[in-house]
Amino acid sequence: MKLKNFKARILDFNLNEVVPVEVKIENGFFSEIKRISEDELLDFNGIILPGFIDSHIHIESSLLTPSLFCEAVLPFGTTSVVCDPHEIASVLGMDGINFMVENGKNAPFDFYFTAPSSVPATNFDKSGATIDSNDIDELLKREEFVALAEMMNFNGVINKNWEVMAKLKSAKKHFKPIDGHCPELSGEDLKKYIYFDGFDEKHLEDDSDLSKPNLKSSYISTEHESSSFKEAIEKKALNMKIMVRDGSSAKNMQAILNFNERLEFLKTQDFFGHISSEDFQKILKNPIFDFIVSDDKEPTDLIKGHLNLSLKKAIDLGIDTIEAIKMVSLNPSNHYNLNSGEIALGKIANFIEVDSLENLNVLKTYVHGELVAKNGKSLYNGKRPQIINNFNVSRRLSKDFDIYIGDKNLKTVNVNVIGLNEGKLITDKLNCNLNLENNIIQPNLNEDVLKISVINRYLDNEKNNLSSIGNGFVKGFNLKNGAIATSVSHDSHNLIVVGVNSNLMAKAANLVIENKGAIVAVSENEEIILPLPIAGLMSDKKIDEVADKLNSLNLFVKSCGSKFEYPFMNLSFLALLVIPHLKINSSGLFDADNFQFIDLIN
Repeated sequence: MKLKNFKARILDFNLNEVVPVEVKIENGFFSEIKRISEDELLDFNGIILPGFIDSHIHIESSLLTPSLFCEAVLPFGTTSVVCDPHEIASVLGMDGINFMVENGKNAPFDFYFTAPSSVPATNFDKSGATIDSNDIDELLKREEFVALAEMMNFNGVINKNWEVMAKLKSAKKHFKPIDGHCPELSGEDLKKYIYFDGFDEKHLEDDSDLSKPNLKSSYISTEHESSSFKEAIEKKALNMKIMVRDGSSAKNMQAILNFNERLEFLKTQDFFGHISSEDFQKILKNPIFDFIVSDDKEPTDLIKGHLNLSLKKAIDLGIDTIEAIKMVSLNPSNHYNLNSGEIALGKIANFIEVDSLENLNVLKTYVHGELVAKNGKSLYNGKRPQIINNFNVSRRLSKDFDIYIGDKNLKTVNVNVIGLNEGKLITDKLNCNLNLENNIIQPNLNEDVLKISVINRYLDNEKNNLSSIGNGFVKGFNLKNGAIATSVSHDSHNLIVVGVNSNLMAKAANLVIENKGAIVAVSENEEIILPLPIAGLMSDKKIDEVADKLNSLNLFVKSCGSKFEYPFMNLSFLALLVIPHLKINSSGLFDADNFQFIDLIN
């Protein structure tokens, strides 16, 4: 049902208040908005807000295709996303990117894309494709590509790698913003990263100038990897737009919007002590930062809600309701030059009805003026997608996961171990003494030190028909039994597996291989499989079926001893070499601080 005109109370961002208006819609755009009397009969009982915009998300992490993702989130008020198809690009290159664009075209939803800047994320990884600066230039010419995606290779920026700089300058040439990715980067290196063409004071003079495309595209202007207020405020001071991440595995909202740290920061400002207590309380409710984003969201979370839930979290942390709403509407729209994000003349008619500003329960969702979701149900029925895949891995034997030591006199060895931190992507670099049996390094279940391996999924060795494998150890999963494996492992998405012994690891890995991509959990007597036939990243099923299977997997892993809420998402980030401190890929352990491989044994 398409609306042509209606009377309702809308949230007016110019006035920062709710006002009664009469609205006309033509060809999916707001064509007239006229203030009316408070006494007029209205067509909506609730309040009309702009549709929500997730300004940084990898749809692939939902395990859904774009059209099925759309069906899942419309009931929660999301009408647009700025998505980085980095995951499928790492697997299938330009074919994968085009799959995402085409799959979303017929859905009642505004999909905006960013051009993946870091495929592969580093030269140390083995991915299925490369997106070079020529590809980036072609993508940024396209209307649906609104920015250069997160520049993960911060070392390449700082050291002015030619190919990295070519991608950045392409964004500058096309007047499109550049998204950042620089966890824990600080000081002079941070400045060199943000202002890749050289630091210029004009960027810090007047924030209003940053709305000009030529300025926004001349430096790296957003960051979603901040995990503390201190880190975020340093980057904000250098004019980065800060994305407050509320994902499944990485939850940074409570840290970044921390009330006490906001209070202490505001006390250092010049106005402190010179304004009234009432005015200071208003300032204290300002978020300081810019967007609320998902980044990576598992289907078990997404089936419960999307930005609507993140919005409520921000308000619970003391953020002003209207300012929080702007973080998922007006702010991303202005930054990425989208013609939406507010109820205003000439804007796309994406809007939602909520019951009240106090409760923010989404009642109806409209896209381009058409009703697409009502009372928690999508009126759009996503179609089953085509299958696109290139999985190429041979079965492995249990001995492939063993780590042999040649010195028969040794009884123990000291090894480097990856230390997990739930809720964070940053890992610790640990050292542990492990026993040897038959010259094979053994895990230590009592100390929660398990085996971990990454297998290159793209190119089998022609001689022995086996792809490369990197073996190591990890602490934090707390498995007492079983093994888990997945073909979702950021960013190159090689096969990653962790387990209590080599036999179960081989069993889990081979089930992923047989399905040409899957999420798997096994024990001696049981196995659970969620097939991911689309690039080894996404299901061809709807969210209820995908979430149900993933929930079964998570419960099974918990029954094996793990305390993690998201064991597979935690596992998937252990191969992401650009996140500190210690990671692993199919070539071995990687020290992300020094950007080099290191030996397993000290």
